[in-house]
Amino acid sequence: MNAVERRNRSRTVDVLVVDDEEDIRELLELSLLRMGLGCDTAGSLEEARALLDARRYRLCLTDMRLPDGDGLSLVEYIQARHAGLPVAVISAFGSIEAAIRALKLGAFDFVTKPVELKALRELVHHALSLRPEPAAAPAGDARMLVGDSPAFAQLRGQAEKLARNQAPVFIYGESGTGKEVVARFIHRLGPRAAGPFVPVNCGAISPELMESEFFGYRKGSFTGAATDKEGLFQAARGGTLFLDEIGELPLAMQVKLLRAIQERAVRPVGAHAEEPVDVRILSASHQDLGRLVAEGRFRQDLFFRINVIALRVPPLRERREDIPALAAHILARLAEREGRASRQLSVAALQVLLEHPFQGNVRELENLLERACALCEGERIEAADIELHPGASVSGWLTESAFGFNPASTWVAPARFERAAGAEGQDGEYPQEQVRVVRVLEQARWNYDAAARSLGISVAQLRYRLRQWGME
Repeated sequence: MNAVERRNRSRTVDVLVVDDEEDIRELLELSLLRMGLGCDTAGSLEEARALLDARRYRLCLTDMRLPDGDGLSLVEYIQARHAGLPVAVISAFGSIEAAIRALKLGAFDFVTKPVELKALRELVHHALSLRPEPAAAPAGDARMLVGDSPAFAQLRGQAEKLARNQAPVFIYGESGTGKEVVARFIHRLGPRAAGPFVPVNCGAISPELMESEFFGYRKGSFTGAATDKEGLFQAARGGTLFLDEIGELPLAMQVKLLRAIQERAVRPVGAHAEEPVDVRILSASHQDLGRLVAEGRFRQDLFFRINVIALRVPPLRERREDIPALAAHILARLAEREGRASRQLSVAALQVLLEHPFQGNVRELENLLERACALCEGERIEAADIELHPGASVSGWLTESAFGFNPASTWVAPARFERAAGAEGQDGEYPQEQVRVVRVLEQARWNYDAAARSLGISVAQLRYRLRQWGME
């Protein structure tokens, strides 16, 4: 290699644009120059490979169709020879299948022509925010995913890689495994970390309000719409929208969600035109979406769109070796909340936890330890402080063991809630679920945050249930 070749190889140019149409190359180059970015262009796969091997880039933009191959071949080449370089595929022939193929091969993003300048700026901004090379999570972020078992180490490694692109990720696993924690981990490690993380439980929104909650509305679009209101998509602009329990969405809303994801735009209720939104979609469910598709309860096209890459969060019983670290982490967090020193588990207490089936997974472990802390008289939690019902269902453990009462027993509700019983109960008697929720609220002295934690649900879910029952 001569001196000129060495100089060219060491030269860093911001972006490589690959397209067989000269006018497209010139348009993209001009747009990038206006953003203050240096740019090289190539008209073929062969030329692009030569430039990639000779120089260093921070981003590659490639067309799907090239005279001597396609953009997917270039994505594969970059993954094999220049790992860490984000590459976005731009195509006039956009389709779900093409987007999925590109993202699965490792593309940072997939966009369709014509690309608006604003969308191009957002894409470039997110791509250039990535670290030059894939890196492990910083210590603060790593603590979000506690555990070193093989199953969990693999999950953490996958999440770290997925943080580097814009691909939709579907996170699945049993209730209480920590799917939202995984989603937050991906968000915080990626180029959107400075933007908002907006979680929404799809099962906690009334079907009648879903469209306005997701997409917002315009003043006067319906009775009570006194002002314009942003939806969840707009609230997540520049960040991540996490759709938890996406399998709960009704079919009509699934159609509208699919369009929003594909077009990267939403139309608020009462608006005449769509508006672009820059969000990354992460979704989760404890249900088998494949089965829901087969039953006609979930759209196949939406399933393919959100399930570009799937992450399985293993249940706690498959990573029992993580229980000591998880327990220590939870106890430390409880101690911080209470402003006191962290309690320790005795050997016998830890053994009880290691032998428990944990049908409710990490959420059940949290509830067990919170109750043990309340029962514990000293600084050490003993086996007797951990009250278990071996073989009992999670629901049974939650209603009786965790909350110390039997919902079927007689209980007089507060007078302020007497009107709420009518629809489902008889003669002022509450249905079991309402009894349980109100009793927990009483025990938490009407602190919604504390009650929601005890119930293993979000505050939004708790408020929604109370509104449904006429209790708020």
